[in-house]
Amino acid sequence: MILPQEADTLTLAARLAKKTKPGTVFCLYGDLGAGKTTFVRGFLKELGHQGAVPSPTFALVNEYPRLKPPIYHMDLYRIENSDLSNLALEEYFDDRDAVTLVEWPEAAEALLPKKRIEIRLDHRKAGGRIVRVKGMTV
Repeated sequence: MILPQEADTLTLAARLAKKTKPGTVFCLYGDLGAGKTTFVRGFLKELGHQGAVPSPTFALVNEYPRLKPPIYHMDLYRIENSDLSNLALEEYFDDRDAVTLVEWPEAAEALLPKKRIEIRLDHRKAGGRIVRVKGMTV
C-alpha cells in the first residue's frame, strides 16, 4: 500500500496497535528515514503514550512498561553479529505479555521468532512511502 504522508504511517501504526495481541513481534525494515520510528511513534501513541519516542539507537531498547500491553522498542542498527550472544534479545522476543517492535531486525535475523509480522517501508520516488506487511510463520 502507498502512504503518501507521515500522517498515513501514523494511522496505519495506530490501526495495527488496536488489533495487536501481547506476544507479537514486529520487524520494521527500511532504509534510513523510511519511517520506522514514525511507525513506532504512531503505535505507542495509540496505546496511550504521551511524549517523545526517541529511536533507541544507543540504548538498544526503550521499554514502555506502563502501556497495555507493555512495549519493547529495539533499534539494532549498530549491532554486529558478534555482539548478539551478549544481549539476551531472546528474552524480549519470548515475552508473551509484551509487544516488541524491532528496527533494523536484519542484525538479529537468526534470533528472530519464527512467528512475527514484518513491515517493510520504502521511499517512493513520487513522495511518501510504500509499505508491505507480511505475517511470518517460518
